[in-house]
Order: sequence, then structure tokens, then C-alpha cells
Amino acid sequence: MKPDTAALTIDGVHAHYGHREVLRGVTAWVPHAQVTVIAGANGAGKSSLLNLVAGVLSPTAGSVTRRDSGRVAYVTQQSEVSRSLPVTVRATVAMGRWAHRGAWRRLTTKDRQVVEECLTRLDITSIADRLIGTLSGGQRQRALVAQGLAQQSGLLLLDEPASGLDLHARKLIDEALHAALAEGTTIMRVTHDLTVAGKADHCLLLRDGGLVAEGPPQAVLTSRQVADAWGIPVRSA
Repeated sequence: MKPDTAALTIDGVHAHYGHREVLRGVTAWVPHAQVTVIAGANGAGKSSLLNLVAGVLSPTAGSVTRRDSGRVAYVTQQSEVSRSLPVTVRATVAMGRWAHRGAWRRLTTKDRQVVEECLTRLDITSIADRLIGTLSGGQRQRALVAQGLAQQSGLLLLDEPASGLDLHARKLIDEALHAALAEGTTIMRVTHDLTVAGKADHCLLLRDGGLVAEGPPQAVLTSRQVADAWGIPVRSA
């Protein structure tokens, strides 16, 4: 049952990329100041649902209602960056303050303090003056998460933020997200990792663009429902 304090309500949403329907009548809710994971197999609609919440994808039917109207912080999946891109790690994180200051405006003392705190949280202060294109995948992803945190948004969206990263990088990201939670941030996180999903507060399990189950991970990620979501036949006992 959806509480009155839900940070986000998704009501009967359908969405398309061109003629292809990627979300089919999804109705769900997201608890305030907790971690909600969106789980499911490849092609289940996880990133599409996150894009919908971010406003990148518009619904063809249904609606998304937020508790507050503030800006959404969105950390997409890591991608390659040109080594010649003349942007440092510190500047990349500082872009997160544009939500408050506007693009290319001079940062205030508070802005610079937030940037340094985010660099420290993700343990990238020592590489803050390096160009973003020269970093390893793990370093670059930590910089992008730091940029998302620097926005200090009430709603933080992350698409597979720790996919393919080593244990140290995953630990730093998890610790940074827990700190954001303690400050009242609501987090939605896409993952195909059931271990990560099992540690969340709330879980949305998708298959073929539809919602299979919703609720606490221990109730959602049962053997039968996971098998259904991944399309794995379940043998009868």
C-alpha cells in the first residue's frame, strides 16, 4: 500500500521509443529518503523507467507525480570520454552545482565546499586536476556519481552506477549513497545485481516493460518471481 509520504507515484504509465512500447501500464510508488531498486533482466524496461522519472522519456499514457518539484539528479551508465576533452575531474563535479548557480556562473564559497566534499566522499581528490577522459572506468564513474551528489537534489537517479567496477569503487559509491540518504535524499537505482537489490529498502521488479512485483526485496525477490522476471522455467517439486 502506498503511504502518504511517498516521494514519487507512477500511475498506469505506458511509454514508447518510436513504435516500440518499452513500459506497459506500470503503477508503483517510491518511498521518501530510502533506496528503491529497479531490477530485472536486460530489456525489462529498467532504464526506460528511470528515463521516464528523469523526464528524458515522456509517457504516452499515465502519469508520474513527485512529492516535490525540485530538479532531479541523474547519473547515467558510464560511457567512453575523449582523452582530449578539456574538462578536469573537479570541473566535472562542479557542473553539478549548475542546477543551483546556472551554467558557467562563478561558484560561491558554498558551491566549492560542496564540490570538495563530494570529491572526498568518492576518494577522487588526488585526481581532481586530471582530465576526465584520462581516467579509468571506475574513476570516471566515481566522478559522475560525485557530480550527481553535488546537485544536492531531493531525488537521485542512478543507472547501474557500480556495474563492472572493482570492490573498492563499489564500496565508495555505496558509502556516498548512504551519506546522501542520511541527508534526506530519495534514491532510485537500476541494477541487475540481485545482491545489490536485496540490500535496498524497496524493489520494483520488471519484465518486458511491466511490473512483476513491488515491495520489500525479501518479498519481491523470491525464487519464483525472479525466475518469472528472467524468463527461467521453474520445475515443479
